Amino acid sequence: MDIPAEDLQLFTLPALMAASISIPRLSPRTFSLITLILIFPLSFAILAHSLFTHPILSRLQQQNDKNASDSGHEWALLLSIQFLYLLFLFSFSLLSTAAVVFTVASIYSSKPVSFSNTISAIPSVFRRLFVTFLWVSLLMFAYNVVFLGILVLIIVAVDTDSPLLLMVSMVLAFGLFLFVHVYITALWHLASVVSVLENVYGLAAMRKSYELLKGKVFMAGGFVFGDLVVCGGINGVFGAVVVHGDGDYSVFTRVVVGGLLVGVLVIVNLVGLLVQSVFYYVCKSFHHQEIDKSALHDHLGGYLGEW
Repeated sequence: MDIPAEDLQLFTLPALMAASISIPRLSPRTFSLITLILIFPLSFAILAHSLFTHPILSRLQQQNDKNASDSGHEWALLLSIQFLYLLFLFSFSLLSTAAVVFTVASIYSSKPVSFSNTISAIPSVFRRLFVTFLWVSLLMFAYNVVFLGILVLIIVAVDTDSPLLLMVSMVLAFGLFLFVHVYITALWHLASVVSVLENVYGLAAMRKSYELLKGKVFMAGGFVFGDLVVCGGINGVFGAVVVHGDGDYSVFTRVVVGGLLVGVLVIVNLVGLLVQSVFYYVCKSFHHQEIDKSALHDHLGGYLGEW
């Protein structure tokens, strides 16, 4: 990944994606292992967890007040599955991010690349990513409170039969998702890379990410929005064919389609993490902030105890 800074700062979104997709060829064994051990389980869990929760939700809808004890058991099982799913999702998401960002940075700084080095660095990197994630979670919590308020407005508009209020609420909800949600996601992705590659993390990494995003908001937003649309489409097809399609499709068809969709999501997630990593260098070059490869090499070595 030896791209001059002058070229990086002029990257368009297609050029960014093309450069990102080519990176695994530089260390195929390492990226194959990262994909198999980290990204595949993450992608499988994202789709397959609904196979466990859907039957429980169906049973809950069929139960009445006479089965209160059974209902309590079903709710406890559902909440337990959801908790374990979110814990698994959170853990493997940060692990995958740490692995890909560290490996791409190793290639960029001409540091020897191996899966063992990547795995050795993950414990130190994970802590920094976790702190950054907590700050992003606070920001997302504030966003969700505002979004919930707008949903309440929509309900009030429907109940009071107020077309004007309904239209305004719908526009606000769409705008909040399209701009605020997408921007926060882009901010989080870039802050995660900053947390790995620089000496800041948490709130400081978010501030640095905010500065780096200036001038590149539309590029970041375009990719994040496209990624959300693709992932939403994959989840929608999986739900329609694999989860709810038992009456319309054979078991063989559902298994084949499910396997194909998991494979597609693995590719989407890998490409997303690669783009996320390379986008950091694009932003640095755009702001004429020189990246000292020697310093980056030493910084990455610090995760491996190479002081």
